[in-house]
Amino acid sequence: MHRVLVHDADYSNCRQAVDAAFEMFPVSVAGKKVMIKPNALRASNAQQGIVTHHALVAAVVEKVVSLGAGSIIVGDNPGMMNYGDNEKTFKQTGMMEAAGGYYRNIGTDAVKVDFKPNYLQGRIDSISVSRAILEADVYISLPKFKTHGLSLLSGAIKNNYGIIPGALKARLHAVSGNPETFNRMLVDVYALRVPDLIIVDGVLGMEGNGPASVELREIGKILASDNGVAVDAVIAKMMGVSPEQVPLLVFAREKGLGNYDLKEIQVTGDASGIPGFKLPPMIAMADATPEDRLSFFTSRSSLRPKADEDLCTGCETCVEQCPVSALSMEGPLPVVDPAKCIACFCCQEMCPEQAIHLA
Repeated sequence: MHRVLVHDADYSNCRQAVDAAFEMFPVSVAGKKVMIKPNALRASNAQQGIVTHHALVAAVVEKVVSLGAGSIIVGDNPGMMNYGDNEKTFKQTGMMEAAGGYYRNIGTDAVKVDFKPNYLQGRIDSISVSRAILEADVYISLPKFKTHGLSLLSGAIKNNYGIIPGALKARLHAVSGNPETFNRMLVDVYALRVPDLIIVDGVLGMEGNGPASVELREIGKILASDNGVAVDAVIAKMMGVSPEQVPLLVFAREKGLGNYDLKEIQVTGDASGIPGFKLPPMIAMADATPEDRLSFFTSRSSLRPKADEDLCTGCETCVEQCPVSALSMEGPLPVVDPAKCIACFCCQEMCPEQAIHLA
């Protein structure tokens, strides 16, 4: 039976939750190479709730140091295609200081591994994974409690997408083609290096159309587990979603990565549902027929990004980060070529002003 810890916390006392997580899931780190991977989607401020809070990162680093780790790396591959944005992201979010000197840009050194899922039909045969992830003796994942427009939630499984350097993540968005394939691909990436311990920042969560939504929610919890499927199932429950409605979890159980059945998960702490939690549009297809699901995905695929002229600063981040070069500047605002757009919504995720809307 899987176990999940749900611990009351705020950012001033999250070390207590970290101590409880290591007590329940005693990972041996003494003398070993330890990799700590937060969610560092993009450069942002802590109060925006887009990335793992620096207080949790600092608490985990301090804990691992106290346990005598042989070496420590703190890093992630942000969504940006340019590896140089890695350091900028960690500095602006406060995670650079929280890393206590153990930060490393893990995007500059990667190992090529076979990756030939049949659902991608030969569109890709290998991917690169950060060497620091693959060579770690102990891998600790620090996801954020968030929604996601393509996978419904962003937790342990989705956080593993960051083991891939940024430009390749954009390519995988492009070759996936639709949300179902994208979710299957996320599970297969997760399986490349399953974390040994997962500690989720649920102090300040995100609802609505994440993973870069402006709608934040005070939750006051830190979750932990040694199984990503189980902890994501509990996140789903807290969001008000049955785990079997989450494609990521269905595909992960099919692959033997864990069980999302809540009757088979021992929860320590209060995992009550969050009243009125706002879910992304993907939930509309949770119990749909295959025909209705196809219709929904078709309608979602017809949405196109549009810049809000009151918020857009013309920084061109969306243009630079589009994996299929579907955006270009026409005057002060970015404009989409609908024939090229694949509705991956990377532009919406990466916009530093949260100025991109879908219409």
